[in-house]
Amino acid sequence: MLMSANEYRDSLRSYKPTVYLNGRLVTSVADEPGFAPGINAIGVTYDYALREEFKPLMLATEQSSGKTVNRLLHINQSAGDLLNKLEAVRLLCQETGCAQRYLSHDALNAIYQVSAQIDDAKGTTENSAKFLAYLHEVQERDLTLGIAMTDAKGDRSKRPHQQANLDSYVHIVERNAKGIVISGTKAIVTGAPYVHELLVMPGRNMLAADAAFAVCCAVPIDAPGITMVARPAGRPGEKAALFSNRYGQSTAVVMFDKVFVPWEKVFYADEWEYSGALTHSYATHHRHSCIGARAGFGDLLIGAGALMCEANGFNPEDEGHLRDQMVDLIKITEGFYACGVAASVYATRDPFSKSFMPDAVYSNIGKLLLATQIYDMQRIAHDVSGGLIVALPGPDEDHNPATAANLADVLRANPAIPYDNRIETARFIEDLTASYQGGWYSVISLHGGGSPEAMKREIYRNYPLGDKVALVERLLNRGVLAHESNPSELQAERPITQNTQAGKCCDQGCTVPGTAIMVDLPQTLKNSGE
Repeated sequence: MLMSANEYRDSLRSYKPTVYLNGRLVTSVADEPGFAPGINAIGVTYDYALREEFKPLMLATEQSSGKTVNRLLHINQSAGDLLNKLEAVRLLCQETGCAQRYLSHDALNAIYQVSAQIDDAKGTTENSAKFLAYLHEVQERDLTLGIAMTDAKGDRSKRPHQQANLDSYVHIVERNAKGIVISGTKAIVTGAPYVHELLVMPGRNMLAADAAFAVCCAVPIDAPGITMVARPAGRPGEKAALFSNRYGQSTAVVMFDKVFVPWEKVFYADEWEYSGALTHSYATHHRHSCIGARAGFGDLLIGAGALMCEANGFNPEDEGHLRDQMVDLIKITEGFYACGVAASVYATRDPFSKSFMPDAVYSNIGKLLLATQIYDMQRIAHDVSGGLIVALPGPDEDHNPATAANLADVLRANPAIPYDNRIETARFIEDLTASYQGGWYSVISLHGGGSPEAMKREIYRNYPLGDKVALVERLLNRGVLAHESNPSELQAERPITQNTQAGKCCDQGCTVPGTAIMVDLPQTLKNSGE
């Protein structure tokens, strides 16, 4: 059953989580003003799925059930699914800045893949069947899931089992016939106060000694023993926050104190060997989604920058320095988005689950570009807009009879643009780039989904350096490889040449099975979200 935004908000009232905000206990998450911008943002993911013009993009048919589900809860069955998800996330984030719910998609796809991998190794179907039952429940109820993955970590130089305080990582403290009991701390959980359930996942590769920390399970947000310490979503109640008083994102530290999880909600426990596979799969899916999200944010900056140029009396087409800056902003946004498209087109079918995985290299390059260029995007918005965006008097002066008329006269630039329109645009850009919220967008872009160092490691790990070495060896008339007759010698002497892949011009290297055509929305809808 698909919910509307209002139904989603009402559904939160059936949960009674223990949540603290600004030092006080929240009595009703659904009615808490400090969380309203976050609830509004996720609400868009519900309402857009009910709008006729967006249904082809926002809905999908789940192969395992034949039912129509929200795309953000769908298991990808083709490159077309990944393209549609990417475009859906961009569309949602054009409206909200960050729609948050795409994390549900990323985790569901990762757990689906790893459940099948575990079953393959054990020669069973138990894990997949258990997870599939949970997936269908989530889809049927149209839930939003929070991803409890990033642990508090403690001493970063030590592994989980070596920590002085074991609760710096979530771990299993008890097992019985009915389920497991977990304790520990997840330090950064997006949207935690206003989701329905938490997916607890390991945040790193594990060793055998870390087996107690290798746990993946689903827990309702109001399960006994869970305490959340949250921050407000956006800038609720601030008059100058023309965007983030409506849309924002809360994050929370989530503490688990002997929380019971029944076996039917435990997707794996102690299987430390698969933690690396799960984190890799989730990170790849999530970084692919982040590309769409930050492209939507880039669309906001492009539109606001162009509006501000016009309000200031300039046409970028006639002003070379403004035109160049706007082109740079477009280049950055569409450049990393193109990596998301490439990651979709060159997706591969997971050998265990048969679902589709975005290309790891392009996903990580796109995420790395947006992570490091978010500051350039904001700088360009500042450059084309001028200093007025942070020099304006506060909104109360707009209605001060002693000053409002004079301000309207002297702060008007383009005669064709009313004063109010110019000021609203300036405050919109300030909100997105030069306020607390602007700093938040910078940091979440830089570190959300992993730090730049994590992306660099994945790029180097997955890039086919061996193919490039073989190319040069061939051109130097030295055969495919100088040591190709002795693979063991090659591995010892030339380890970086071992990573190869099928060419991207053949069936083995491209997505041929299951390829679907991307949904084509009207151009005006794709660009504006309206």
